[in-house]
Amino acid sequence: MANVTKCPKCQGAMEEGFIPDGIGALRAAKITEWYEGMAEGSIWTGVKTSSKTHYKVRTFRCVVCGYLESYAD
Repeated sequence: MANVTKCPKCQGAMEEGFIPDGIGALRAAKITEWYEGMAEGSIWTGVKTSSKTHYKVRTFRCVVCGYLESYAD
């Protein structure tokens, strides 16, 4: 797992957060995920994901310059 403490651009402090991936019914946000391979369309779900390896995405933001860095781990 990534342990990011300093910004690679300006050396400022990094804080962990997340970028919600879509907001569904009842304003429920989903955590962004990275999927292996090319996206394949699906009539029912928009994109086929069931057979693909995937990882939740963690995102860090620099408190000084605002730079974002994301990791799928």
